[in-house]
Amino acid sequence: AYPDRVAQRRSAGRFLLSSGRGAVLPELQELSNARYLVAAELDDNGAESRIFLAAPVQEEDLLQAFGDRLLEEQEVLWDAAAGAVRARHRLRLGAIILKEKPLQEPDPELLVQALIAGIRAESLELLPWSRSARQLQERVVFLHHHHAGEWPDMREGALLEALEDWLAPHLFGMTSKGALGRLNLTNILEEMLTWEQRRWLDEWAPTHIQVPSGSRIPVDYSATESPTLSVRLQEMFGLSDTPRIAKGRVPLTLHLLSPAQRPVQVTKDLASFWREAYFEVKKDLKGRYPKHYWPDDPMAAMPTNRAKPRV
Repeated sequence: AYPDRVAQRRSAGRFLLSSGRGAVLPELQELSNARYLVAAELDDNGAESRIFLAAPVQEEDLLQAFGDRLLEEQEVLWDAAAGAVRARHRLRLGAIILKEKPLQEPDPELLVQALIAGIRAESLELLPWSRSARQLQERVVFLHHHHAGEWPDMREGALLEALEDWLAPHLFGMTSKGALGRLNLTNILEEMLTWEQRRWLDEWAPTHIQVPSGSRIPVDYSATESPTLSVRLQEMFGLSDTPRIAKGRVPLTLHLLSPAQRPVQVTKDLASFWREAYFEVKKDLKGRYPKHYWPDDPMAAMPTNRAKPRV
């Protein structure tokens, strides 16, 4: 008569009604540990109804009485605590789960959707970011910032929003955080680029810049507006123009380093540094590093990655 009054025990004296509401049984203690009961009389106040009159009922009775109301469902969800997708077969009466067991051979699409939901909930840090993958992402984010119409958006928010497009095809057969470790994110992110973009990438956003000394110095793209190049000051002698990337649109921010690899100047205008600030830097560093090369004319001096240039 009252299918919405069927209740399932959650803890001693606390029940979940099939309607979805909570209920408490404070005075009928002999029923407080019943697995199921029917609440014949209860109020409708507060977050949890108060049960005044109830009777126990067996699961077999519920299965027989409410056969036409029972719902069989498959639930495939991300379990954050386990770091894995959990697939369950459930028999439900309203909000009450009567039976539950592991789901055999769940739909692969549902597994992927659950994994996507888990990644979206816990952020992209759930994925196995290698140094090369992170660098590729930062390079493309830089190019998107300066050439938005020509490059895909690989910012964190955009990648999370579009997981179904770029990541989902690679997730089939995976159900856990551990399995995600097999992903090659560098290759997957490269697939978001056209053939032409892959060809332009090294030209417009190179991983390294060759400086006058001949050294190949890595570019740091973590600062999207203006990537940085950290290089020893002596290796830049003879170069007047600041290296530029993104088809010449963006000057690199130069972190000019002392022989101890500590920044002594940060500039985007190398020519101005040679004309003005260099002589103050030279005065300070020559006494601290007397064995190193401190020419009077840095524009005409030979660059070196050693203490002094080879003669």
